[in-house]
Amino acid sequence: MSKGPRFVVRFRRRREGVTDYYSRLRLLKSRIPRLVVRRTNRYIIAQVNTFDFKGDKTLAHANSLELKKHGWNSGLKNTSAAYLIGLVIGKKAVEAGVEKAIFDMGLYRPSKGAKVFAALKGASDAGLQITFEDTLVPSADRIEGKHLKSDASAEFAKVKGAILK
Repeated sequence: MSKGPRFVVRFRRRREGVTDYYSRLRLLKSRIPRLVVRRTNRYIIAQVNTFDFKGDKTLAHANSLELKKHGWNSGLKNTSAAYLIGLVIGKKAVEAGVEKAIFDMGLYRPSKGAKVFAALKGASDAGLQITFEDTLVPSADRIEGKHLKSDASAEFAKVKGAILK
């Protein structure tokens, strides 16, 4: 264990490998709300946050469990569900007065066609102004659920219409 007068203990979240403070600082310096998308083993969670010295303020929050209220009966962590959660969070953010946001991936490594980019596309389609490259977003067939065995594309269109009403 290191010790001495010059030894500095790093922040706990940095030591645990949970937060990259360098990238967080770059996002916070813009003073634009952040669209934060996280994947768990069962759900997809999206939030629109702003910085406050006492702690981040959440302006809008959406969880993939909310899709059941709109009639979604397929999986809650697939690409289609991620896009629909993006629609929900985008709609909630616009209703809360947020016009523009920056995408915050956290510690995820960007890979083409990832679920977090499907959520980003959904938020953008809901009216939230976010700049991103279209090459990162999954294909339209994948977003609509045509790759699933249960052929969730009909259900996807119905739920998408219910969210955008």
